[in-house]
Amino acid sequence: MMDKQSLARRIKETSYLEGDFTLRSGKKSKYYMDKYLFETQPDILSALGARMAERRGPLAVRIAGAELGGVALAAAASLACGLPFFIVRNSKKDYGTGKLIEGQILPGDTVLLVEDIATTGGQVLEAAKVIVQAGGHVDKIVAVIDRLEGARENIEKAGFVFESILTRADLGI
Repeated sequence: MMDKQSLARRIKETSYLEGDFTLRSGKKSKYYMDKYLFETQPDILSALGARMAERRGPLAVRIAGAELGGVALAAAASLACGLPFFIVRNSKKDYGTGKLIEGQILPGDTVLLVEDIATTGGQVLEAAKVIVQAGGHVDKIVAVIDRLEGARENIEKAGFVFESILTRADLGI
């Protein structure tokens, strides 16, 4: 498996952009980590899936990822540990089944919720709320990158365990 420094280097070289960006949280930033640029690289995605699978608790029976950035990560973690995954939509679609969860979650299921980049934690907290409303228990939230801008504090204040594989500091940002 790729060591932490190699993983950080690969992620930064494939996805680090400088400029003026507005993040999903509404915050302004002079840099942007384009998750799609690193999540679409097989060596990085495989390494991230393995690291996320290692972080699942012993009670976890499913992996979850929020659309869109969490989908590839949830699939990679699922493949690495053999647990099924499901997708949490950002909003209900107005056709087909109209569900917020694609895939299966059963009442009482313990879930590892994976996230791409955590800034304030807003999107992953919305996904956690959907999982809880569906009768699931979020064992832990694991992000690829913690930008160190409040996500950990917000997620823990909401009562969830939070871990990140890398932080902004690990990337040398």
